[in-house]
Amino acid sequence: MKTEMEKCLAGEWYDCHDPAFLKLKGKTVDLLMKYNSLPYDNKEEKYKILKEMFGSIGTKVSVGHSFICDYGCNIHIGNNVTVNTGCIFIDCNKITIGNNVLIAPNVQIYTVTHPIELNERLNPVETPQGYEYIRRTYALPVTIEDGCWIGGGVIILPGITIGRGSVIGAGSVVTKNIPANSLAVGNPCRVIRKINGDQNND
Repeated sequence: MKTEMEKCLAGEWYDCHDPAFLKLKGKTVDLLMKYNSLPYDNKEEKYKILKEMFGSIGTKVSVGHSFICDYGCNIHIGNNVTVNTGCIFIDCNKITIGNNVLIAPNVQIYTVTHPIELNERLNPVETPQGYEYIRRTYALPVTIEDGCWIGGGVIILPGITIGRGSVIGAGSVVTKNIPANSLAVGNPCRVIRKINGDQNND
């Protein structure tokens, strides 16, 4: 039988109130409080906390204050990556960020979601006291490939891949995959033109 975390990572319905999630979230909240209280120039200690919190992290990674995430362990970041101030990563499923990526302030990445239809979103469960309604939850991974630049205030929804070398304009809401070497803007975010993709982002 799958654990709730295994169900979550498989994109299936899962119980986000399972004790394993609550324990993990408690640990991550403590790490975030410590991280976000450190002075700007205390880079060595900050990197140690990120390494403990994230699933994997490369070299030359900067994450600005104040940073918020759910679990941390589902975040994977490559080399030479800047995550600017005020970003929120809801990493119930994997968030994978490649090499040489720029993420501007106040970017929000969501992996978790719920069904649109009310009768699917609220699931009645019989209890000794009667019926209790449980919210159905599932999560889908988000991938930002090498060399991308995500503009300020961008929102990236569950299940999205942003292709290598692409630029997402400030304030965009990304609801569909963006192909490589594209400039995309708007709500919903749409490709407006191709851009030069000759730069080596490995």
